[in-house]
Amino acid sequence: MAEVGLLLFARVALEVATAVLPPYRSRFSKHQFTQPQLLAVLCLMRYEDWTFRETEVRLREHRELRRVLGLRSVPDYTTLYRFLKRLDETLINQALGEAARRLGGASPRSLRRARVGVDATGLAQGAVSTFFVRRQYHHTQQPLPWRHWLKWLTVVDVDRQRILAQDARPGPWNDCARLRPLVGAANQVARIGLVLADAEFDSERNHTYVRQTLRARSIIPAKRGKKSWRIHGVRAEMRRAFPRRQYARRSLVETVFSAVKRKLSARAPGRSLFMQLRQAFLLGLAYNLYRL
Repeated sequence: MAEVGLLLFARVALEVATAVLPPYRSRFSKHQFTQPQLLAVLCLMRYEDWTFRETEVRLREHRELRRVLGLRSVPDYTTLYRFLKRLDETLINQALGEAARRLGGASPRSLRRARVGVDATGLAQGAVSTFFVRRQYHHTQQPLPWRHWLKWLTVVDVDRQRILAQDARPGPWNDCARLRPLVGAANQVARIGLVLADAEFDSERNHTYVRQTLRARSIIPAKRGKKSWRIHGVRAEMRRAFPRRQYARRSLVETVFSAVKRKLSARAPGRSLFMQLRQAFLLGLAYNLYRL
């Protein structure tokens, strides 16, 4: 359980959701719950790592929480599930960006161009305990028969520890081509001055995009190919004189991943891939709200 109070988190989540979502999806809606209220409840669900049914029970038990969210009645768990199913990925990322902007503040430091790190981590599909996994491997000498997992890709402001953009897909997968659209989306939230990424994103095209389109620096180790290969451009510069001291800041992305998995959740539950993706996007939004 995270140490930030539920009431404070719910209040901040409702404020961010109200700034992004209209009150109702259609003029024919029942007008029983607003869209910001339902999104705030979903963020609360990811914050406490509840299931849909547990969320309904906790709201029934917590009068103060209902008051902060402005709920006159408790939404059924199926209402939350269907709302998440209808919720567009773009709207979640807009809320992520709104929370990241508020986290940046209006201080002179916030006017500086951000130093971002691009990295990915895996999220579990279910709630199987690590003790069970170890015991099964101890007795059978075989790992669990999982061929895929959810790969959560993020662009993190390493100085302010906030997530600027995110994406998810089934792993294993090489996301070299995803760096450009993801960093471009992050640049809409905060102007980027330096991009740090690992060897998975080693590509001359990525360097060219960051340096010419975003007018920022890029530090990506040139590890693709054999040492005997002749490479040119920025990749040759990276191989010849790699700035290790500045690149060391990229490890702070792992700090964010550790905080997410320890404080919030290490899984993206769901029977379908569609729902797992939505749960991963909500996890990134819940982390930014938690940092607020």
